[in-house]
Amino acid sequence: MRARGAVPRLAELKTAEKNSLLLAMADAVEANVERILAANRHDLETSGLSSATQDRLLLNAERINSVSRGLREVAKLADPVYQVIEEWTRPNGLRIRKIRVPLGVVGIIYESRPNVTADTVALTLKTNNAIVLRGGREAASSNQCLVEILSGIEGLPEGAIELLDSTTRESVEQLISARGLVDVVIPRGGPELISYVVQNATVPVIETGAGNCHIFIDESADFEVADRIVINAKTQRPSVCNAAEKLLVHQQIAPAYVPRIVKLLLQHGVEVRGDEQTRHYAAGLNLVPTESEDWDEEYLRLCIAICVVGDLAQAISHINRHSTKHSEAILTRDEENADRFLRYVDSAAVYWNASTRFSDGGEFGFGTEMGISTQKLHCRGPFGLAELTSSKFEVIGSGQLRI
Repeated sequence: MRARGAVPRLAELKTAEKNSLLLAMADAVEANVERILAANRHDLETSGLSSATQDRLLLNAERINSVSRGLREVAKLADPVYQVIEEWTRPNGLRIRKIRVPLGVVGIIYESRPNVTADTVALTLKTNNAIVLRGGREAASSNQCLVEILSGIEGLPEGAIELLDSTTRESVEQLISARGLVDVVIPRGGPELISYVVQNATVPVIETGAGNCHIFIDESADFEVADRIVINAKTQRPSVCNAAEKLLVHQQIAPAYVPRIVKLLLQHGVEVRGDEQTRHYAAGLNLVPTESEDWDEEYLRLCIAICVVGDLAQAISHINRHSTKHSEAILTRDEENADRFLRYVDSAAVYWNASTRFSDGGEFGFGTEMGISTQKLHCRGPFGLAELTSSKFEVIGSGQLRI
């Protein structure tokens, strides 16, 4: 209710005022690094998370610097609010224009990653929205610390940033059923959380999905380029949703490329699982036989499954059947094959000769992101400022009557 009460005041904030608040927030984060690190150490010590999932919770000086940098970058971005999308004049003289307007109150439910607190505050403030945050209990101290710092900025309307209790699931249930108070809910986390919110919410939902991401090595791929991209996509940060989880290899190059990439993955500490053909070509290497459930699993750790496919059509079919519609890549020198892959793979982001790790609001030039949507309405892929607005029509007349 405090967030809803903040909406009229937020709607009046001008671009310069919002940017000033964001820059003040960035300064405040930088001035409180030790305080944030202390809160995060407490969370790490009490979280009970595995080492792989602790990486999502961890804050260090570099990541806190990234938080403040994100706030500054959002301040630099063009303001979409009240922007005229299109306008026209009717034969009767009515002037009609379609403009962007804030959504109102945005709720977000997320796990582990305390940087999401600052990222989403930045985007909602820039778009004149209030935000209600419901983080995971494992990051409670970090989130509380960040919200206290961000909401303490002078000039910020009271209620613009609200943090819910993370110790009980009741707060999730209340948030997703607060129709009339909350305009949209965004769940970010594992499949169970997202599924629960989608199935039980009475508030509209923008679904951010898990990342069972694929890379397809086509028959014309440059092996050295493929090596670098596969290793980056799998090992650079394996606990995040845009890390590669599956590798498909064209059968024409499988005898040469499979043992090559398996050895390289093993050298980087990756557990490699393989179908029958993969294990045949990588005989003598330490591969785990794949089970049927492997093709649908998001590992979020140093693990990858490899499948040999007959051709591009089979690769596309496999991906569309098993992916979570997040991010997929083709590595090829054949432009026609690349175009077919980009066109017919039904995922939010598709790549040609690049790592799936680029599926990120910051990397796309959005400053940061609210999440990566794997649905088709109202937005898809990494989404930021424009997607946090709705639209309305302003109609200007001079006394016209409908007859």
